[in-house]
Amino acid sequence: MTRAQALVWSWAGACLSLSLVFGPGGWTLGLPTLVFLILLHDGVFRPAAPWLMPVVTHGPRTGNKVALTFDDGPDAEVTPEVLDALSEHGAQASFFVIGQHAEALADLSRRIVAEGHELGNHSHAHSRWLNFSGVDRMRKEIERATGVIRGFQPGATQPLYRPPIGLKNPPLARVVQALGLRVIAWSLHSRDTRTRDPERIAERVLAKVRAGDIILMHDGHDLPGGRRPATVAALRLILIGLQQKGLRSVAVSELLDS
Repeated sequence: MTRAQALVWSWAGACLSLSLVFGPGGWTLGLPTLVFLILLHDGVFRPAAPWLMPVVTHGPRTGNKVALTFDDGPDAEVTPEVLDALSEHGAQASFFVIGQHAEALADLSRRIVAEGHELGNHSHAHSRWLNFSGVDRMRKEIERATGVIRGFQPGATQPLYRPPIGLKNPPLARVVQALGLRVIAWSLHSRDTRTRDPERIAERVLAKVRAGDIILMHDGHDLPGGRRPATVAALRLILIGLQQKGLRSVAVSELLDS
């Protein structure tokens, strides 16, 4: 049973229990339904919400490791500069790639892996309507991207998965359970999608960062022709700041295994 299914059964059980104790009525059905809808809404729209499925938001809070993660790539212009910056500082990261982008930029995908970074699954096409899909389409999107990633990063385990825009739904819960996926959210959003000022992005991250954080950044864009112009400059400032704080960036898998 998935957490999404358990949530439905909990709602039904609460309605039945209250009705048996207090008798059928508007509030004996309305109160559990209100709580159910609140939890369902939270589970769908809040990336870290655990009501529909287990979600990882951070690693151990002890030690000195954090994980920089980059979504929506790879990008022919931005990703190479991101890799250069990471290399200069001896840092590792996880790249949650869009499958069709990784496939189109195969040499760049190979470079990411060759330099010790991790490829994660961010769906094959990053449709903004994916969360309105059923089990079959959701599974095909994830498995297609997994096939691309395994061409560059062979392994027996499933790549880590991050849903597009962080959205989740009950069909995804079934796919996650069936495929044994580990769903990765974040504990610190750089807000690099909302500002083009690299200093503001870096200041936000460095003001809040602590050991165990999974930091969300973007090296690519889900829309054709889109760019993330502030990412590289912000990353360079963040890497300097992390070193000053005695923190080291590693891939998500390494962080979680610490």
